[in-house]
Amino acid sequence: QSSNKPEQSMTTVKNVAVFSFQKYDSLLIKGLNEMLGTEPQNVKVLSVLLDTQTAELARGCEAVCVFVNDKADAACLKKLGELGVKLILTRSAGFNHIDLYTAEELGMTVMRVPQYSPEAVAEHAVGLLLALIRKLPKAYNRVREHNFNLAGLEGFTINGKVIGILGTGKIGQITATILKSFGPSRLLGHDVYQSDAMKAIGMEYCSVAEVIAQSDIISLHLPLLPNTYHVINKQTIAAMKPGVVIINTSRGGLIDADALEDGLKKGIIGGVGLDVYENEASFFFSDCSDQIITDDTLSRLLTYHNVIITAHQAFLTKEALTTIADTTVHNIRDFNAGIGSGSKNVCKAPPKEPAPPAQPDALQRGPSAEKPK
Repeated sequence: QSSNKPEQSMTTVKNVAVFSFQKYDSLLIKGLNEMLGTEPQNVKVLSVLLDTQTAELARGCEAVCVFVNDKADAACLKKLGELGVKLILTRSAGFNHIDLYTAEELGMTVMRVPQYSPEAVAEHAVGLLLALIRKLPKAYNRVREHNFNLAGLEGFTINGKVIGILGTGKIGQITATILKSFGPSRLLGHDVYQSDAMKAIGMEYCSVAEVIAQSDIISLHLPLLPNTYHVINKQTIAAMKPGVVIINTSRGGLIDADALEDGLKKGIIGGVGLDVYENEASFFFSDCSDQIITDDTLSRLLTYHNVIITAHQAFLTKEALTTIADTTVHNIRDFNAGIGSGSKNVCKAPPKEPAPPAQPDALQRGPSAEKPK
């Protein structure tokens, strides 16, 4: 049976355009130069985000390398296709920023870095939690000003609390294992794939509603899918314990930021630690210190004493950057050797089926679960 889809190209990647470049990507650039060459056209280093307007900058390249806030939607991919691009490399595990259906229709291969340092993300999640409940930023700033007063620095212990983990993929499991060592009274979890390893350390798998209603601390480690979008919303927040602490190092879209702020104002939420934000693309990875933050919700959240926000840095470790560089270079080698389609790092579009109604008590898990962290 014939197909209207173009055959996978036998194109060899000789030149690549790297979008959203940051200084910490220098190891990647070094690896690409060693493989492709050091001429300016071999590796185009671009600090701008990829979108329909900037796609033209990839002219002359067979591949583009992107990150989480690049916008490789249908229009952008079609533009890249016109330029002869056949390989999309993402320096992340998640790939919800790439339209896989359009890529497939255009005969493009999409390859990712499945995981690089899940320990880094898990450790950052725990770090955010400890900073919140022991009020470390406030204490640090106070002592820097030679103010050694302890008033207002009362915190609480993790020991004896109920911890809820939404999403027990690799990162969720490591986070749960770390937090288990603090001696919580219960360790609750939810995932459509229940882990025997987690059960072995005492995790109780239950519904999303039970995790949300019973936990003192909730840590999110879910992929961003249609039925996990805004899993933290006005209704779920209303069901939470007063004083609950919420940590999100996964995907910004898991939380309705306006509902989150409302929960803070009402005192339902006692603390929030975020490394991701739904509308982060306009701000994160950039120096906006001389600009007005036009996202009013983000601006207000930054003023709360019980909110800590880091700018998508949980992945940012030497170990992770090394793995990202090595895997990306390896992905190009596989593509050039003609084995790209068989690589475990290839992102394939799932079959198009009617989306089922959202079932908040049976959240799906997909390969985009492990974020670029």
